[in-house]
Amino acid sequence: EESSNSTTKKKKTKKPPQELLSDEQKKLNHIASEQKRRANIRIGFDKLVEIVPTLSGGNKSESLILHKSVEHLRQLLDSKQQLKERARELQLILGEV
Repeated sequence: EESSNSTTKKKKTKKPPQELLSDEQKKLNHIASEQKRRANIRIGFDKLVEIVPTLSGGNKSESLILHKSVEHLRQLLDSKQQLKERARELQLILGEV
């Protein structure tokens, strides 16, 4: 027995033709999109300034924010590795008792 889906076909309704945007509308859309993109980038940089301890206070260039953020991440990774090694050492000590 065939399912009703295979025997019944829905007719697709055609969308009315869209009006083309004028050059001015295209320009305004582009400007708005670019402003939104820049605002999102700025929000990202602001979040980095909040998170990275060496960036507190004052205006910082985007380049400085990125460099200090990378530095901070490297320090965190180093600390994580040291903690893992210390945990392994302690597990060995506890295992030997």
